[in-house]
Amino acid sequence: MTTRELLKQYWGHDTFRPMQEEIIASVLQGHDTLALLPTGGGKSVCFQIPALAKDGICIVVSPLIALMKDQVENLKEKGIDAVSIVSGMSRREVDIALDNCIYGYTKFLYLSPERLLSELVRERIKYMKVNLFAVDEAHCISQWGYDFRPPYLHIAELRDLHPNVPVLALTATATADVRVDIQEKLLFKPGSALYQQSFARKNISYVVRHAENKSRALMDIVSGVKGSGIVYVRTRKGTADVAKFLNEHNYKADYYHGGLSADERSEKQEAWKNNRTRIIVATNAFGMGIDKPDVRFVVHLEAPDSLEAYYQEAGRAGRDEQKAYGVLLYDGIDRLRREKVFLQSFPSVNEIKQTYHYLANYCRVAYESGEGMSFDLDLGDFCGTYKLDAIKTLNALKFLEQNEYVAFNESVFLPSRFRFEVANEELYNFQIQNPGWDTFIKTLLRSYGGSFENYVRLKEFDLARRTGMSVQQVVNGLTQLSGYQLLSYLPQTDKPQITWLMPRQHNDNVFINKADIDARKATYRNKMEAVFAYAEHKRCRSQMLLAYFDETNAAKCGICDVCLTEKRQKNASEIFEDITNEIVELLSADAHNIGQLITSLKRGTEKEKIETLRLLLDAGKIKTDGEKYYL
Repeated sequence: MTTRELLKQYWGHDTFRPMQEEIIASVLQGHDTLALLPTGGGKSVCFQIPALAKDGICIVVSPLIALMKDQVENLKEKGIDAVSIVSGMSRREVDIALDNCIYGYTKFLYLSPERLLSELVRERIKYMKVNLFAVDEAHCISQWGYDFRPPYLHIAELRDLHPNVPVLALTATATADVRVDIQEKLLFKPGSALYQQSFARKNISYVVRHAENKSRALMDIVSGVKGSGIVYVRTRKGTADVAKFLNEHNYKADYYHGGLSADERSEKQEAWKNNRTRIIVATNAFGMGIDKPDVRFVVHLEAPDSLEAYYQEAGRAGRDEQKAYGVLLYDGIDRLRREKVFLQSFPSVNEIKQTYHYLANYCRVAYESGEGMSFDLDLGDFCGTYKLDAIKTLNALKFLEQNEYVAFNESVFLPSRFRFEVANEELYNFQIQNPGWDTFIKTLLRSYGGSFENYVRLKEFDLARRTGMSVQQVVNGLTQLSGYQLLSYLPQTDKPQITWLMPRQHNDNVFINKADIDARKATYRNKMEAVFAYAEHKRCRSQMLLAYFDETNAAKCGICDVCLTEKRQKNASEIFEDITNEIVELLSADAHNIGQLITSLKRGTEKEKIETLRLLLDAGKIKTDGEKYYL
């Protein structure tokens, strides 16, 4: 099948979006390729179609676990076999998934980056018929990027296993330094290709509004701009408070953050996507992989951490190419607040070691053990138990990750799943000998096909409905059958996950490079200053964003707050000149009273005509005797 036939068969489209076809052609020709496409630009099609066009399996590395799961589900709905391996999965589960990639019909293997550090995963990849390595969110490989993920540095090692397989790196945001870094770190070969769409979003009016009262400014926006919107705030408490404020003023709003259960997040997301909720107030946990085309405004109530993050988040507006607004509400306190957070954010080497020690105790990991094990990590409970600052602790975890002691994933949702561990005949014998279990096991067998070969997802609520049991009785039943070693039952989890990448070390053997901390500090400082410059300078907002991403010769957008102010000032100046010329022409012929002048002037509103007369009088250009005006 041709690439266009694949697009039609699986996606129902006749034509590709801009640049997709060229990127796909480059990959099919075997070239290493870096593709910079804007948020919502259709990045996944760029690796999914070439992978389908060739024999073998495509390995996709992505840090966005929710997005991975969505893509796997979407591929399965199209009849394409796909699997994801993320933190929190049992070794047996991973083992079966990898076997299916080698011996089965799996076309896509999605991996979270820390899984690349597993010897088990790397050893199995060696035996797979790989046709493409796709690296999503490729900016994560660069320490100059805004979201550096150290495990990404190991992606290049996959090339040793399959040296002739091309790499496709994809990102929506990368400065020139980051683009070079991506290609170097992924060991791009000579003849590699770079495809970059302009970062310009011509339908988005970027606005910075300097507001002492941000609540009132927000009300002005939601009342003045029709349609659905996103409001970004920095804290979980802030999401609930702002949503409550909007609802009290009769604007249908809801809140969203990473601390909600997976079901709650999904429910709120769907209500907003289907316009039952008009405004979603969220932390930056919201947005990745959400493709709602008709978002009319995105408001940031506080300054973001970087222009990359701002561009991505504001870019969720107007994907239908209709007029939309990206608004940053900014005041003098924002700078002071960000400076304070910056000073508090970076832990010392001793504080990082202390966090490591507490983490091991919290997970009950003994010295020289724990390698490859994953644990749920309730960050609030962890910080509360050891009286730690949450932001500093998060950064400490990132430095521990950078030095490859642990991997940390914020909020990993894994649904409940099970697999029979005995053959069909042995299970049948158990049912005969234990008739009390017969109905329950039969319902499991009828409801979930393939459960002898693979782990399959199950919903305890659905099983309870089919069996006439309570949800708790279903959980107890599955746990008991697991105890009898008839099946393996893994209950759902949606907490953050911590994975130990090496055995627990004694604190004296934990080495943290202070130079890494200093380098991250400097990068963070530069990104913060770029945000302040964007908010405080009176230059076309779109030009400033594009210059940040190294598009230095962009034209003014004409629709941001700065451009519109310039237009108004220019228009006012032109109107003043035209009215002045008319007045001089009229008074050159004869003196006029104010009524005659106003009636005779063809240009401007009455207010503009009177204002021009006043200015000309003040400047001594015209005179009056109290009744008539003359030169």
